Amino acid sequence: MNQAGELWNRCTGSLREQVSETTWQLWLSGIEPVEFANGVFVLSVPNGLILERVETRYLPMIEDTLANEVGSPVRGRLEVHHHEPDEPELEEFLGVPAQPEANRPALVPQSTTSGRESPAVQLDPKFVFETFVAASSNRLAHAAAQAVAETPGRSYNPLFIYGDSGLGKTHLLHAIGNYVSENFSRRKVLYVTTETFMNDFVDSLRTSTTLAFKRRYRECDVLLIDDVQFMENKEGLQEEFFHTYNDLKGASKQIVLTSDRPPKSIETLEDRLRSRFLSGLITEIDPPDLETRLAILRSKSESERQEVPDDVLEFIATHVKNNIRELEGALTRISAFAKLNKEAISLAQAERVLSDIVLAGEPRRITPQMILEATAASYGFSIEAICGPSRTRPLVTARQVAMYLVRNLTDYSYPAIARVFGNRDHTTVIHAVDKITGQMQQRRQIYEQVTELIQQVRAGT
Repeated sequence: MNQAGELWNRCTGSLREQVSETTWQLWLSGIEPVEFANGVFVLSVPNGLILERVETRYLPMIEDTLANEVGSPVRGRLEVHHHEPDEPELEEFLGVPAQPEANRPALVPQSTTSGRESPAVQLDPKFVFETFVAASSNRLAHAAAQAVAETPGRSYNPLFIYGDSGLGKTHLLHAIGNYVSENFSRRKVLYVTTETFMNDFVDSLRTSTTLAFKRRYRECDVLLIDDVQFMENKEGLQEEFFHTYNDLKGASKQIVLTSDRPPKSIETLEDRLRSRFLSGLITEIDPPDLETRLAILRSKSESERQEVPDDVLEFIATHVKNNIRELEGALTRISAFAKLNKEAISLAQAERVLSDIVLAGEPRRITPQMILEATAASYGFSIEAICGPSRTRPLVTARQVAMYLVRNLTDYSYPAIARVFGNRDHTTVIHAVDKITGQMQQRRQIYEQVTELIQQVRAGT
């Protein structure tokens, strides 16, 4: 071993004690000694991102440690030796489960000119403040979201919204993004799921596109991140988001986060991230009460120009209590049945169509596996085929129906559903849900297949 290697080995123990284990594994463990001569210690690092991070944050500490060891000043110089870590290693220290090569998501090229131009940041125009039904269960979250949209970076930064799935958190994120995009045209809005942030970071390390990654996430004016609970158990991802957060907050850029639980209940979340989440406004969305459920149903029926009698709306609101998705799904089934049969919507009709909900009372917990098994048996395909890559028409229909059912009968988010169906992109799930929703009102066969599957899954047959 040469002089540089021996000196570096003597210093690594001291360096490791001065930083967290996460910092060591993510940023410092890949450093290798190259040469020590004339008071200059040359160190090699795996890529440009690590070089920039070490140079700006850790190089003085390294120089001091080396100087203490040799008894004279030492200047450190960093070089990139273009060695990329093996992908399984990369996955491991980021806290990302290793995936087969065929299932690894590719990083989609992102535009940095506008928050609306990238597929990953596309905002749903239906999700605006005007279509969000504010009530006692969500009034604080709604008011805070409006304040943030009207004065980005000045009110409630960060804003952290939490609550069970299907209660409107994503609606508020999109509403903020749509409002800012419409009223502050020069502000860059970035809406992503935590899964997208993770995939972008992993791929930027693999493909040496870290500068593009940093521009994408640190040059936006409003960062909207959905489902931050998925940072749980991902130390490397938390480390990167910590620095992204600090850069944005330091520049007075707005950050809005959603989760299915408050920061204090997200296990393995680093204390420094938890404290930053807690430094802003934490607001909860509760399940809607009966009056709010009725208002949501009226709003949806009006937006879709459907005439639905009050007693039908009351019937739905009375029997679907905890999830807005299921509430709207029940209205969709009734409306589709009436349209297919060219009948006016009535209470008797609603009672027949939604008999599975009424008879279920307190239904058992439904899982994606139950839905996949029922769909596979109904369409005559295997579960592997439904989750696989084939694009044959009957199989695509079965897959889209299964995605629709998982979205409406479980609390799984779009990214979570995408993972169930072979690690697809979550926009594929959004397209499938929208398509089946529309086809249910146009094609009797699709309506009957979906209805029958819903009844089978609820009954456990």
